[in-house]
Amino acid sequence: MTATAEILIYLIQTVLSLYMIAMLLRFLLQVVRADFYNPISQFLVKITNPLVLPVRKFVPGLAGIDMASLLLTFLLQMLAIIATLWLIAAQLPPILPLLIWAALGVVGLLVNIYFFALLATIILSWVAPGSQNPAIFLLHQITEPVMAPFRKVLPAMGGMDFSPILVFVLINVIQIALRHMAGSVGLSPALVIGL
Repeated sequence: MTATAEILIYLIQTVLSLYMIAMLLRFLLQVVRADFYNPISQFLVKITNPLVLPVRKFVPGLAGIDMASLLLTFLLQMLAIIATLWLIAAQLPPILPLLIWAALGVVGLLVNIYFFALLATIILSWVAPGSQNPAIFLLHQITEPVMAPFRKVLPAMGGMDFSPILVFVLINVIQIALRHMAGSVGLSPALVIGL
């Protein structure tokens, strides 16, 4: 692979991964019914609207959740895989492996978002407890639906919440399973954003 191809792959994957994260965050914020008027929510809506609004005309929502943003994340993942393979080997992947690879990539990216959101929530609870920052509020809204069932299993002990340990274990198990699934369908982690 030439240096130019490697640079192009890096740039394409960086730009698409940032936009895919924005799309997935928009989807997640709708799923958890986060504060729409939060400045970060507004930012995510504004940067994703140019693609979401046209697709929304053809892809209906499901139970109040905008499925267009999830579909666009999947399509952007497919585009990233196609572009990467084209730059590496000047070939296009077969459609079935491409669909499987894109689905694994989206799930992997979603798991990574939860990993870093949970990590940020834990660190911020030590550094800035009780803060009213909009970012902290959104992080709490995203992570709380996942954390609540684990808090029932492992309640706080002596003022310390150990339930994030269980969530991190589950995230690691999912990441291991995704890597093995990717390997079983012949997927190289370098091709897919999120794995």
